[in-house]
Amino acid sequence: MIPLFERILAVLIGSFLIGVGVNAFIIPHHLMEGGMIGLGLIAKYKWGFETGLTIILLSFPIYILTYFYNRSFFLNSIHGLLLSSFFIDILYPIRESFQLPIYVSSIMGGSLIGIGIGLMLRYRTSTGGLDLLAQFFSSIIPLNVGFIIFLFDFTIVVSGSQLIQNSSLLYSSLTVFFVGVFTTFCTYTYSKEE
Repeated sequence: MIPLFERILAVLIGSFLIGVGVNAFIIPHHLMEGGMIGLGLIAKYKWGFETGLTIILLSFPIYILTYFYNRSFFLNSIHGLLLSSFFIDILYPIRESFQLPIYVSSIMGGSLIGIGIGLMLRYRTSTGGLDLLAQFFSSIIPLNVGFIIFLFDFTIVVSGSQLIQNSSLLYSSLTVFFVGVFTTFCTYTYSKEE
């Protein structure tokens, strides 16, 4: 059993890292990411919607499903969804703080997001959305939750590639790769302990 204080700390730190990764490195270069964050970015780039709020709205149907089929996943991830979405929207001022080359930003953004997601998953919580769905699938099929998230992310980046310049698609793919690597690394023992 994971102590409540450790879980709260993981959600706070993980959500903050995700917010920094998205705002400081992904959005300034108009890069894509996968999962609900990627869908939130598509809504931002195409219609100007707030990324975090979009993530909450799109995650709602998954939360309803999870509430009925695995209430512990629901209860353990609602805070991650709300806090990570909050940090994504509240940290928007840092979008102009870093003037790094696109390849550095794609690596840094992917790494921070992957560590944030992986940290939460390691402590049996998540950002919700497709991470929650991946966590649910990981409990049913013998695949690492980080690998399942990578598959979701890759699919969304390819689907959203029409919204970004061709030169950014390569860097968005690099971002997704680093999200997958760090999420898988952080959750490796998670899947072994199940």
